[in-house]
Amino acid sequence: MSTPDPQRYDRRLNRSTLALILAGGRGSRLRQLTLWRAKPAVPFGGKFRIIDFPLSNCVNSGIRMIGVLTQYKAHSLIKHIQQGWGFLRGEFKEFIELLPAQQRIQDSWYSGTADAVYQNLDIIRTHKPDHVLILAGDHVYKMDYGPMIAQHAESGADMTVGCIEVPLQGAKAFGVLSVDTKGRVTEFDEKPSEPNPIPGMPDRALASMGIYVFNTAFLYEQLIKDADSTYSTHDFGHDIIPLLIKKYRVHSYPFRDSHHGQAAYWRDVGTIDSFWQANLELIGVLPELNLYDDDWPIWTYQEQLPPAKFIFDDDDRRGMALDSMVSGGCLISGATVRHSLLFSDVRVNSHAVLQDVVVLPNVKIGRHSRISKAVIDKWCELPEGTVIGEDPKHDAERFYVSPGGVVLVTPEMLGQEVHHVR
Repeated sequence: MSTPDPQRYDRRLNRSTLALILAGGRGSRLRQLTLWRAKPAVPFGGKFRIIDFPLSNCVNSGIRMIGVLTQYKAHSLIKHIQQGWGFLRGEFKEFIELLPAQQRIQDSWYSGTADAVYQNLDIIRTHKPDHVLILAGDHVYKMDYGPMIAQHAESGADMTVGCIEVPLQGAKAFGVLSVDTKGRVTEFDEKPSEPNPIPGMPDRALASMGIYVFNTAFLYEQLIKDADSTYSTHDFGHDIIPLLIKKYRVHSYPFRDSHHGQAAYWRDVGTIDSFWQANLELIGVLPELNLYDDDWPIWTYQEQLPPAKFIFDDDDRRGMALDSMVSGGCLISGATVRHSLLFSDVRVNSHAVLQDVVVLPNVKIGRHSRISKAVIDKWCELPEGTVIGEDPKHDAERFYVSPGGVVLVTPEMLGQEVHHVR
């Protein structure tokens, strides 16, 4: 009997895997950027939203059974998925199902990541998956999930945790793993104050990526046990994983660059500083996250907009963008844009100067404005002569200034009530 082709084996495993993307969190560390949207719905990279990355990873990996669990202010997220992700064909057992918190099992909303999955057990059972892949919906990365699912199946593990090396100090924001020489998880601490370093690497820790593979029957059993516990907070990191490693086979899957063997690109853009930095990293000549990758495209909903336009070439006003990314529908009218990232449908008027700025869609920047080191939220209209990023004290009186000195500007801060609630 011939040995099965491992690539065909991977694809067969992927087709019988159900992916569940946890997309209900607010992401409060992003401050007012998530005042009216869930963190997975936050725009990223000039034309995408954060949720597009795990969704694209699933589709590119050949995983076509996908559920998206939503809760906090999910309207823009739901609308985005409906507009941009309707190309899967149900008759081929391909789908993206939206699973909002709807009190299916008990009289409460999702109370934790494990509870969110538990409350949809009846829906999960109807799809009869062999494995369940659970993903965080708020991280930016490109990953083929096939090798992780294959390792899980071949190792005989009950659960596999995707992990990545991070700086030791930054590990305080994640679940931190300790593993033995065979990759079996021996300890798991959720957001520890003193993370355990990797043996031999005192400045690095092994952090959970919020990616889990379960054998389906095992997942059902553990979620039901957890739901019956009066002591549990019903969270995978706080409750499920620490209990499982004591009794069952929980393995790690280190996420590495397949070409260089090093830790691969993965960003938790959970703060204004990290969000600003990760966006501006894309401008580099050879950024770690390559959005120009034909082999692993990031799919999204794309508005039908005209090309970006740069107008006026006079000595006193010249429309230009240098060392920047500018999306469709933008109009740079006699303004200068340097080392900045402009999302779609942004207008920058004459004599304005932008430096190190991330501008979300549908923003208007008035004439003679000077903006630096800032994130400008969607729908903002900056009046003529606005100055941001030159006087931190003055900025803090009007806007949010991050620990790293990045200024966040939202319509509400400008007195512009885009979201009418009265």
